[in-house]
Amino acid sequence: MTTPRGRLLSILQGPSVAQACYALAKLGIPDLLADGPRPVGELAEACGAQPRALHRLLRVLVYLDLLEQPEPGSFALTPVTELLRSGTPSSMHGTAMIYGEDVFRSLAEIMHPLLHGRSGFEKVNGKPIYDYLNDNVEAARTFNKSMSRNHIPEIIDTCDLAGSKVVIDVGGGTGRLLAQVLTDNPHLRGVLQELPTAVEQARELFTDAGLADRVDLVPGSFFDAVPEGGDTYILARVLHNWNDANALTILGRVRAAMEPGGRLLVVEDLVTDDVNLVDLLMLVQLEGHDRTEEEYRALLHAAGFDVLDARRLTDGPRHVPGVIEATSNARDSRKNQPPNSPHI
Repeated sequence: MTTPRGRLLSILQGPSVAQACYALAKLGIPDLLADGPRPVGELAEACGAQPRALHRLLRVLVYLDLLEQPEPGSFALTPVTELLRSGTPSSMHGTAMIYGEDVFRSLAEIMHPLLHGRSGFEKVNGKPIYDYLNDNVEAARTFNKSMSRNHIPEIIDTCDLAGSKVVIDVGGGTGRLLAQVLTDNPHLRGVLQELPTAVEQARELFTDAGLADRVDLVPGSFFDAVPEGGDTYILARVLHNWNDANALTILGRVRAAMEPGGRLLVVEDLVTDDVNLVDLLMLVQLEGHDRTEEEYRALLHAAGFDVLDARRLTDGPRHVPGVIEATSNARDSRKNQPPNSPHI
């Protein structure tokens, strides 16, 4: 039975384990071991590491059951570290890069948001995360690749798109969700709006999926404008990244772009409890936070939307995938600027 002291020590040592996995992925060791065990000398030469230092790292990962050592000085992957290979369908290599670099450095500045109300990421990098990614192409590609591995919310399958013609995915990343929607609904055309680096990665995805002739890619920021011409708009896991004032600005841009009778689908984890590790990561990296269904309803109402329906896949977990369907209310959305932040 683990004592309180032992449990706390294990928790405090947690970052060491995470950084060891990051180093393994950063050096490309999982790719080098893809075909089976190899001696540490070969691995060191192939990745440019110091043999003795690499040997020490690999031995620790064996101790943690994250690598195997079939014979002295020779190492092999386990099912866990197999996930750190790059370019495989289930790869978490990009996630390891994000956690080992940006998340790790942001967590080191956890006191900054607690004392000053601004993210640790901003303290480290001198600017908010999306401004940083917009200015750093390689970092943006790694970030987008990591996010593209996120599970597509199954709740989107409950949305009736039979009467829709054009779906516009606002802030849709590299396009995986929109690609799924277009595949499942052959009558639809799609529009993806994202920052330029993500749009270029999305172009590859839609081409590979045979959907390039059914989608328009619009590089740009939803803070400036949102594409017009859609009858259905999607904001999937976008609003939780932003504080209330910026979330209202985004909603205002969407509302201004919508035709009368248009529909907005807000796909988010509708929390029933504020306690979640994801919230801590958002605290140090972003300005936003997860919200309850009631909080999203209040945001939509303040932005000039009427909520038509809200539903979840299941009940119980703290973070429950859900969708809120809304439509612009009777005011003329095209004549309205994004509203100022109300007290909600």
